[in-house]
Amino acid sequence: MTTKVESQVAELVEPFAGKPTELIQALHRVQAELGYVSEEAQRTVAELLGVPLSQVHEVVTFYHFFRTSPVGKHTIRLCLGTACYVRGAERILEALREELEVNLGGTSSDGLFTLEGVRCLGACGLAPVMMVDEEVYGRLTPDRVREIIKEYRESE
Repeated sequence: MTTKVESQVAELVEPFAGKPTELIQALHRVQAELGYVSEEAQRTVAELLGVPLSQVHEVVTFYHFFRTSPVGKHTIRLCLGTACYVRGAERILEALREELEVNLGGTSSDGLFTLEGVRCLGACGLAPVMMVDEEVYGRLTPDRVREIIKEYRESE
């Protein structure tokens, strides 16, 4: 019996069926549509492209831009580069961990937020800095971070 995910992945990957050299493109397409590449999706991609499941898994886990678990509705990217770190990014990270109850790379239990650490957001003069989706927040304090998270939660 075919699951909903298998059917969806099969439809997305159909243009690449039987073309093992198109593995990365097929995986990008799956992730763009589903938000991540689950084990079930990996199996379906392997079958359709005619490659071993181990090869699909190696590609998904090697490249940082592929995810194997769901992401939150909002992605928080906290700058951990030098300028931000010197100006208190560690305190901001601790506030985010407490507020979201996740570590870097994790998704909050309510499914609203995924927390990522990045090396630079190009806004060193506003350090410490984070982005929520495409919105930049600078000169952060732990209290301001809690306010920002609260605002997003209340808007849901």
